[in-house]
Amino acid sequence: MTICFNPQNKLRFENTLAKYEIKASALLPTLWLAQEQFEFLTPEVMDYVAQLLEMPPAHVYEAVTFYIMYKKRDMGKFCLQVCNNITCSMMGSEDLIRLIKKELHIGLNEVTEDKMFSLVPVQCLGSCDTAPVVQVNDDYCENLNPEKLRELIIKLRAGIVLEGPGIPCQ
Repeated sequence: MTICFNPQNKLRFENTLAKYEIKASALLPTLWLAQEQFEFLTPEVMDYVAQLLEMPPAHVYEAVTFYIMYKKRDMGKFCLQVCNNITCSMMGSEDLIRLIKKELHIGLNEVTEDKMFSLVPVQCLGSCDTAPVVQVNDDYCENLNPEKLRELIIKLRAGIVLEGPGIPCQ
């Protein structure tokens, strides 16, 4: 199977590229686009991005491994990233992690058997005033407690989609 952007994403890539004088400067948005289309960034996808941007594959690998926002493997439909910094921890994030482990029968950095959920601890999601925070894919769910998190998991399982930052979490 050949890795390449579909026609719509090829156009989006070209539009992104037009914003930069140097192709390599488009690396991060191109990785976002690749992740959007391919769901996670395999070595083949990273090689494709390197080819598009005319840069060494090692530079792409470095960026992907440096930033936690890029998925290097299948993380399921809903990646639950639990902020575990000092503020979130003091406000109950460790209880949230325990709940997710118990409810979903997974450990840290694992994916449920049905590929629906994964659990990833992260350092500082930058929302200390609304701690504890869980990022579900790209959406923040703030001011969580175990009851609200359990409700969120039920909604996600039922197919209720997040429509904005924290909407079903409030």
